[in-house]
Amino acid sequence: METHLHALVFLLTVILLSVSCARGKQYISAVGDPGMRRDGLRVAFEAWNFCNEVGQEAPGMGSPRAADCFDLSSSTLKHKVTEADNKLGVGKPFPGLPPGAISNADLYAAQKELYLGSLCEVEDKPNPWQFWMVMLKNGNYDTKSGLCPQNGKKVPPFSPGRFPCFGDGCMNQPILYHQPTELINGDTLRGSFNGTYDLGAEIGGGLGGISFYEVVWEKKVGAGSWVFSHKLKTSKKYPWLMLYLRADATKGFSGGYHYDTRGMLKILPESPNFKVKVTLDVKQGGGSKSQFYLLDIGSCWKNNGDPCDGDVLTDVTRYSEMIINPATPAWCSPKGLENCPPYHITPNDTKIYRNDTANFPYGAYHYYCAPGNAQFLEKPVSTCDPYSNPQAQEIVQLLPHPIWAEYGYPTKQGDGWVGDARTWELDVGGLSSRLYFYQDPGTTPARRIWTSIDMGTEIFVSDSEEVAEWNLSNFDVILT
Repeated sequence: METHLHALVFLLTVILLSVSCARGKQYISAVGDPGMRRDGLRVAFEAWNFCNEVGQEAPGMGSPRAADCFDLSSSTLKHKVTEADNKLGVGKPFPGLPPGAISNADLYAAQKELYLGSLCEVEDKPNPWQFWMVMLKNGNYDTKSGLCPQNGKKVPPFSPGRFPCFGDGCMNQPILYHQPTELINGDTLRGSFNGTYDLGAEIGGGLGGISFYEVVWEKKVGAGSWVFSHKLKTSKKYPWLMLYLRADATKGFSGGYHYDTRGMLKILPESPNFKVKVTLDVKQGGGSKSQFYLLDIGSCWKNNGDPCDGDVLTDVTRYSEMIINPATPAWCSPKGLENCPPYHITPNDTKIYRNDTANFPYGAYHYYCAPGNAQFLEKPVSTCDPYSNPQAQEIVQLLPHPIWAEYGYPTKQGDGWVGDARTWELDVGGLSSRLYFYQDPGTTPARRIWTSIDMGTEIFVSDSEEVAEWNLSNFDVILT
């Protein structure tokens, strides 16, 4: 009997150790700073015009790239990036800058990000990492400028249409003010980026009539997560603005770019094997046109399934976005099939086609648009805006719906919105493995490897001045 008990205890011990090891493998983080808990922060800033380029620097601001990276030792902050580094602009050399980029604002900004990344880099396994990225984007598009390609192809200027633009210069870069992180009262770390697109404005005199953005980061030393507090305000001149906090690839292309980038994802997550954990507290929603993304994931692969290689004529940016603003309607409907993906895949891998009006979950989709360079599209179809990325793009925009419950996503309007702050653990890998993305018939399915995971809002051509405010913390990408 005693021998049997010893054997049973031994067996239980082996099982517990095995489960412990298995759990250890389940909770590998893909980001360099899991849960945003590292006192020595790494955060950077990037601003883009409508087609994810720079075009022209704002006067006196340098290239629109900046970073705040430091280590904390014995109550002393050791900053890795100087304000002179942050003010570097076209014409000013820095280590590693190729000769051909010194006078080109687009190439200069891409190289400056790599340089700032080298100053901020943290050695780690399996790869070093650099920073969380604050991304700001101006939705104005001067169609007479010829600055933005059409699905990757250079096109001549054309007449204004549906894109906002107050006239010459509407695609400008913003003013950037940086408050370097400092230690306050011996126990609180705080810093910020803020500014406006209105180049002649003084934000100290009030925000009436002007655009504004701000990200403040704060943390108690040795405790908890960094809290990133965001604010974004549109204006009559700048009615379409975007502000996100991103975890991007540490090397290679991040979602939406055709330049080598730097970021926080030391391991690139691949569907279906990852989850995202994050705490979100929305203070103000940004009005009815605010497409607030609980999560936005971005990647790039060609229509034949091959990975992207920088050829903007054949690369395609792919996005999936969950919009939690309850004012956002489902454009996908039985009478709007062109706004729906051709089919929906359930958690048990059943396909429901969009013309199956009894079963297709129309309310789960705000909008689907196909890549403009795809050759075998199933009609009716809506193609994505061909100008707002350097290459063609495909977007799947989701809405809270009971069909997403198994993945931990919002199931009803209002979930996660103003007054409903919560920590989410989202099975992003599982859901993204079942979303429809276009691919040429007969080709090998693309590996869905995501190079950007971000959160924030896109206030989409507001009719009045709108303000969005939200706090984000505990951000982590967990490999399962």
